[in-house]
Amino acid sequence: MPDTATLLTFAALSFGLWITPGPNMLYLVSRSLAQGNRAGMVSLLGCQAGSALIMLGAAAGITAALLAIPYAYDVLRLGGAAYLAWLAWQSVRPGGVPLFSPRPMPKEGDLRLFSIGLATAVLNPKVALFYVAVLPPFMNPEAGSLFLQAIVLGSIQVGVCTLGDAVLVTGAGGVARFLNARPMWMAAQRWVLGAALALIAVKLATESRQ
Repeated sequence: MPDTATLLTFAALSFGLWITPGPNMLYLVSRSLAQGNRAGMVSLLGCQAGSALIMLGAAAGITAALLAIPYAYDVLRLGGAAYLAWLAWQSVRPGGVPLFSPRPMPKEGDLRLFSIGLATAVLNPKVALFYVAVLPPFMNPEAGSLFLQAIVLGSIQVGVCTLGDAVLVTGAGGVARFLNARPMWMAAQRWVLGAALALIAVKLATESRQ
């Protein structure tokens, strides 16, 4: 099993994944603003079901790669650093559409909401890249089953994003009003997040498994 420091670091990166706007967050906020909290929660269940499917598939595939392919760890480590650097740029780049801007959306039933949420997550490249590029460096053959480690770490990511999305869905209206009235708060959040992701990317790129 991963040690406590590994679990906490991975949880922090999972938070970074969650707070970086992407298809899941955009859909959940848009649906909540357009149709209310209940619709947002049903959509959230679909999104996290999709994330769980990606996690299970990635856990099996990454485990096989690390066991079978020489230098797979270093390739995935450097890929993870590049991906985190890309997330840092996405956080600070100019010209992005504000996340909490209201978007007109048609009303949908629960099954449709769940299905769209599921499809949004399954087709979300941000989640898939996170598992392929960021997860492997946190797995240690000396700590036990690689597959079990991947499941534990993946469950942390799903849990962190579920809690964050639930808070976001519940407070989407209030957050939208707050941030739209205080653009400096949003700018500060973007730069702090971008700097943190960039530092982690540098650390990941310059270290190797002992």
